[in-house]
Amino acid sequence: MTLTIALLFIATIIAFWISAISGGGASLILIPILNFILPAPVIPFTLTIGTLSSSASRIAVFRKAINWKIFFWFVPFSIPAVIFGAYLIKYVNPNYLQFFVALFLITNLTELFKNKKRIEKEKKSYPKYRLALVGFLAGFISGITGAVGLLFNRFYLHYGLTKEEIIATRAANEIFLHAIKLVIYIVLGLYSTFAFWLGITIAVGAIISSYTVKYILPYLSEFAFKKIGYTAMVLSGILLLFSSSNLIMKHDKLSKEAGFYAASEKWSANSFDFEYSHGNRLEIEKTIKQTELPDNLKLKFQELSEMFDHILLEKVFRPGRNPAYEFYCFKNNILTKYDFDG
Repeated sequence: MTLTIALLFIATIIAFWISAISGGGASLILIPILNFILPAPVIPFTLTIGTLSSSASRIAVFRKAINWKIFFWFVPFSIPAVIFGAYLIKYVNPNYLQFFVALFLITNLTELFKNKKRIEKEKKSYPKYRLALVGFLAGFISGITGAVGLLFNRFYLHYGLTKEEIIATRAANEIFLHAIKLVIYIVLGLYSTFAFWLGITIAVGAIISSYTVKYILPYLSEFAFKKIGYTAMVLSGILLLFSSSNLIMKHDKLSKEAGFYAASEKWSANSFDFEYSHGNRLEIEKTIKQTELPDNLKLKFQELSEMFDHILLEKVFRPGRNPAYEFYCFKNNILTKYDFDG
């Protein structure tokens, strides 16, 4: 654990340096790393501890550069959205959203080939409703993934803000989101002791990064700042695409068994699994506990428990038919499946 924390600490300082120089995105840089350390549902909790500390320290350093017009249109619409997004995380697998976020980030590849003159022409002041829409989307996505920085970096870069204004305004916009998310994750039980200590590690690294980056910014031109920003978006998208794709393929089912075709999307232990069986018939499955079984199947569960190491249970809802139950029984890592009518 000590080595893991040390490596994460070093990666955090570097990630938040890149984040400040590129206008944001340390969390999206760290997500692929955390995907190899923590379960997906608790990663947003860990990231939020770090990003909350980072936003607070950046406001302290760059508070005079905050663009209050963006702040007053962004925050009111982002707060209800982040509450909704954070609540959904208990029922939605963040890996899927990470996958689509990665694709969106990679679309910024074209920005790397634009010259200074063309980038200057693209500066524009968005109407107020666009500011509100960006705030809502940022809050919603941030609530589910725990990170949103680079995803909306293009908005800040096109708005024509200076590098200091981008850093300060983003921090002011997002500090409320991070505080709300942290409370919601704790209330929903989406945390662990290990995730907490990793979050503290990220927080310390983020604070160190915020107070040292002000000595780096003066050496960067506005054009270089924007180029680094778009580069960070594309590279983060590639890393996030790789890590989220691997996790999706690892945890989701795509099977063909003796004429039975199934394609399903696993979301979480508390959620539903939508499955199409032969004949394109929709079946909805839900993971259940032993206590939720009918009395006759509770006896069958006890009988099978003596034969297998571990049993997973699913209740299958079939339109126009009575529910069925599936027993996934494991013995020495070998699966045996039993189907029973309710």
